[in-house]
Amino acid sequence: MLPEVRQWLTRRTSRTEQWLVDRMVERKGRRRISVVLPARDEAATIGRIVTVVREALVERTGLVDEVLVVDSCSRDATAAIAAAAGAAVVGQDAVLADLPPARGKGEALWKGLAASTGDLVAAIDADLRDVEPAFVTGLLGPLLADPDVAFVKGFYHRPLIGDGTVDVDGGGRVSELVARPLLNLAWPRLAGFVQPLAGEFAARRELLEAIPFATGYGVELAMLVDVLDHVGLDAMAQVDLGVRIHRHHDLAALGRMSAQIQLAAAARMAREGALTCVPATSLVQFRRPSEPGPGGLDREVVETDVAVEERPPLREVLAASRPVA
Repeated sequence: MLPEVRQWLTRRTSRTEQWLVDRMVERKGRRRISVVLPARDEAATIGRIVTVVREALVERTGLVDEVLVVDSCSRDATAAIAAAAGAAVVGQDAVLADLPPARGKGEALWKGLAASTGDLVAAIDADLRDVEPAFVTGLLGPLLADPDVAFVKGFYHRPLIGDGTVDVDGGGRVSELVARPLLNLAWPRLAGFVQPLAGEFAARRELLEAIPFATGYGVELAMLVDVLDHVGLDAMAQVDLGVRIHRHHDLAALGRMSAQIQLAAAARMAREGALTCVPATSLVQFRRPSEPGPGGLDREVVETDVAVEERPPLREVLAASRPVA
């Protein structure tokens, strides 16, 4: 680990319990704070998350001004449940509707940034089963306490829960197998982030509007790299949020996520001149068929387009849409 990163770990890492809500409300001043939740088919969890954040941080303390759910083309009752729990809800494709639609978590985050009104914007995933107000306050604490901090990333213990077994830190498989090796290889100044793919982060609006957004599952790694490039490591911080319990994806889905993360990384390596080839965007996977097929290959070939689109910095899009006086 680089000496710079070791020093950063000590200086810019904190725990959520260090950030007291009353003190944060005092520091907030006249700034607005938005909490954005990108959500696709999260009817089972979205209601409780919205309720917890709204009751504790909007109504009880006034720390948060807006809870915004971006419905990412859900096929279930996600939008209705979120609205009933007190969130403002927008459809992903209804925001900046004149643009061609894109798909993926990064697209929902980018649209959520465009639809939200906060000077500070915090994002949390919508599949959390054990959400507490501290998931939000921990992210906002460093931003409110130190004007030099522009971006805060969450980290936590992620248990992998199986049939009668619990691996207390086994849930970050893509982080350990894909994201962390990539960062150590290409961007070693980011090696100190405990959970580089955590969906929980907060930042100043002017920073988020200045960086591009990868539309798919590469958004978290891409954001780390772009924020580093834009403001430098010392303007970045991370906060221990405790324990996070959420659903786990199967191996094939993790493979598709990993491919998108690698493509987002490749785009940034190419931008920096470290990669000259054009990576393929087709992922070939194999699965056991329900019935044996002819020939010697007892596998079904599954080919998926995992191409990652990039949304430009939001401020460029907004500037282009404003009428010229």
